[in-house]
Amino acid sequence: MLENYFPVLIFILVGLGFGCLPILLGRIVAPYRPDSEKLSPYECGFEAFEDARMKFDVRYYLIAILFILFDLEIAFLFPWATILREIAGNEAIRLFGFFEMLVFLGILLVGYIYVWKKGALDWE
Repeated sequence: MLENYFPVLIFILVGLGFGCLPILLGRIVAPYRPDSEKLSPYECGFEAFEDARMKFDVRYYLIAILFILFDLEIAFLFPWATILREIAGNEAIRLFGFFEMLVFLGILLVGYIYVWKKGALDWE
């Protein structure tokens, strides 16, 4: 019974090896010469002057979420684009595929216009 899990154990060990081996090799082979410049905190090219735990504006998160939402919706166009020749070559589904994508793009456009009219994309 346990011999069935032996390939899984080998897979885990190889995965750990691929993850840990480069780190160990970098630690062993690479030169280690720290100085005050290398060990100093880096933030946008200048010294930090405010608390790192300051509150961000909610609009930042809103724009980030909207970007992810529209980015994912645009990602759904790629599968349709990859089979576009097959859709265009098949008489039975040619119009269906076309109108299906028009409906999808229409919904995407309506959502974009709604977000735009609500002012969610304005940054002041």
